[in-house]
Amino acid sequence: MRKQFLFIFLALIVANTSQAQGKTTRIGYIDMEYILENVSDYKEAKSQLEQKAQKWKQEVEAKKLNINTLKESLKTEKALLTKELIEERETEIKFQEQEMMDYQQKQFGADGNLMRQKAALAKPIQDQVFTAVQDIAEAKNYDFIFDKSSDLTMLFSNKRFDISDQVLRVLNRTEKREQLTKKQLKEQEAKENLENAIDENPAMAERQKALDERKAAREKLIQDRKLEQEAKKKEYDDRRNALAAEREAKKNGTVSETAKTTAPATEAAKTSTTTAKPAATGTEQTPTAEPTMTKAEERQLLYEQRKKELEEKRKKILEEREAAKKAKEAESQKTNTTNN
Repeated sequence: MRKQFLFIFLALIVANTSQAQGKTTRIGYIDMEYILENVSDYKEAKSQLEQKAQKWKQEVEAKKLNINTLKESLKTEKALLTKELIEERETEIKFQEQEMMDYQQKQFGADGNLMRQKAALAKPIQDQVFTAVQDIAEAKNYDFIFDKSSDLTMLFSNKRFDISDQVLRVLNRTEKREQLTKKQLKEQEAKENLENAIDENPAMAERQKALDERKAAREKLIQDRKLEQEAKKKEYDDRRNALAAEREAKKNGTVSETAKTTAPATEAAKTSTTTAKPAATGTEQTPTAEPTMTKAEERQLLYEQRKKELEEKRKKILEEREAAKKAKEAESQKTNTTNN
C-alpha cells in the first residue's frame, strides 16, 4: 500500500510539473538488476560470492546432519540411559541446534554476511550508474528517471523509456576510455549516439534491423562466392598438379626406355605397350613387361602420335608442292628454250 501511494504521489508531482511548465515532461527508467548482471566485474565477483554462499550452505547442512544423528542415537539408547544422561544429551542437542540457527542467521540473515557482501559488491557499480544517469538526464533533458527494480512499484513500463542500455554503454565507455585512441573514442561515441537514437525511436530501430539483415545477407553472399572461388581454384590446382605428375612420369618412362634401347645386351622394345622380348645373345633371359599405362598416358600418347602424323603429312604436302613448283619452273624453261 505504501509503495502504491508513493507511486501515485510521484505521478501527481509529474502531472503538476507538466501543467505548470506547459511543456512535455520526459520520463525514463532503469533496471538496476539488468545493469548489474551485464557488468563483467560485478558478474565475476558475484560468482565468487555464490561459491562462498554454497560453502556456507554445506556447513549448515553438515550441522543439521550431526544434530539428526544425535537425536537418532538418543532415541535408540533412551531406554538404557539414566534421567541425568538423557537430560545432558537433550541439552547438548538444543545447544547445537541453537548454534546452527545462529550460524545460519549470521550468514544468510537480513543483516548477514551474504546480504552485506552483496551490498558492498553492488555499491561501486551503483555509484557509477547514478553518475551515468545524471549525465544522461542532463544531456537529454529528462525530468524524472526511476529505478524499475527498486521499492517503487511500476504498474506499467514502456520499453522505449528504458535507458538501461544507454547507462551500460556509458559505463563501458568509461572503462575503456583509457585504452582507446582519440579516433577510436570518437568512432565509439558516434556509434553510441546512433544506438541511443535507435533505442528512443522504434521506427529507426526497425529500419536499422532491416539494414542489419540486408548487410548480413550480403556478407553471406560474398562469403559463399569466396568459398566457391576457392573450391574452383583448388580443383584447377589439383588438375594442374595431376598433369605435371603425368608429364614427369612419362619423362621418366622415356628415359628408362632409351637406356634399354642403348644397352648392348638387349634389343629395343617395339612399342611402349608390348612386352619386351629377350635379346638373342645365346643365353635365355627372362622377359620383362612394361608397366601398364594409365588412361591419361594413353591419351597423351595418342595425341603425340596424331601430332607426329599431322607433322609428317604437312611435310609431305610441302615437299610435293616444292616438287611441283620445280617441275613447273623446269617446264617453263624448256618451253622458253624451244621457242628461242
